[in-house]
Amino acid sequence: MPLQNQEIRGVWLTNIDSDVMFSKLGIKTAMKRLKDKGFNTVFPVVWNDGFTLFRSETMRKYFGDGYVIDSAFVAKDFDPLAEIIKEGHANGLKVMPWFEFGFSSSYNKNGGHILRKYPEWAAKDKEGKMLKKNGFEWMNAFDPKVQGFLLAMIQEVLDRYAVDGIQGDDRLPALPSSGGYDDITVEMYKKEHNGAAPPQNEKDANWLQWRANKLSDFGQKVYQITKAKNPNLVVSFSPSVYPLSLEEYLQDSPTWVKRGMVDWLHPQCYRYEIARYKQTVDDVIKHHEPSKYPNVKFAPGILVKAGMKFNNPKYVKEALAHHKAAGMNGSVFFFYEGLWEQNEMLGDSLAVWWKE
Repeated sequence: MPLQNQEIRGVWLTNIDSDVMFSKLGIKTAMKRLKDKGFNTVFPVVWNDGFTLFRSETMRKYFGDGYVIDSAFVAKDFDPLAEIIKEGHANGLKVMPWFEFGFSSSYNKNGGHILRKYPEWAAKDKEGKMLKKNGFEWMNAFDPKVQGFLLAMIQEVLDRYAVDGIQGDDRLPALPSSGGYDDITVEMYKKEHNGAAPPQNEKDANWLQWRANKLSDFGQKVYQITKAKNPNLVVSFSPSVYPLSLEEYLQDSPTWVKRGMVDWLHPQCYRYEIARYKQTVDDVIKHHEPSKYPNVKFAPGILVKAGMKFNNPKYVKEALAHHKAAGMNGSVFFFYEGLWEQNEMLGDSLAVWWKE
């Protein structure tokens, strides 16, 4: 069945709190397990904390031989993305590389190796400090050189790997709304506003929208290079939930849908109370109006594990019933480890429910 016609039954695969990606056997076992439980799509992380989970000539070009792949894989005889594609496809799964960190350079590392090498790439807040939010440090998402770096990495994956599409999330395209006060962005704004500087109020509605539009333009470039490679490849975005996504991370997902620059949308409806979850899905529908855009598939992201907190099978069954009643096109689960032993074998329950 063509990918765009299937119900999406997806799961994110991480390199944090999970050992799956660190061995060929782990990958082989996981892909077989997902197939057996009725999943059809896997979103493996490929960009995390300044490192790739594939062997990247782009990283070599920008940072040198020591940064071709995450250090955990330097001594291993395999490329995790290549292995996931091989085993995933052998089990009938679609593989959608997930560029998790997006425009974030690092997590609690003062910019990490990226901003040490290219300090001019740093995003800035209105005090002129390196932009940091919730522990994440950020590159300047409006800098053409930073955009070129990320586009080159995405293009490399499209060119070198037999993927079924690509995914950005709440950091791609995104930037905390406290950013945008670097020299490049300020000059860009002034040119479009008769020399006027950006408002010091970072939540000014017009200033929010101007920056969000620039990020939407970047997302459209991602869409264009993906479709230029192969029109059948899927572009998937998993933003925060609108309108908080716009106010906090300049993510205007309703505009992405209207522009036709996304095939699958997976808003991160991460809630621990099922009533709040259902309301969040309803809000997604209200703001995005899926019935008007039949070419876009809506499959909300369901949180099943974060640290040692879990949403159990009862919660998930209610969530899936709500998706069905609301006309959603599937579900994506965060993340793989939340399907198994510590969560009442949720994966086994899903396998039964999907057959009903």
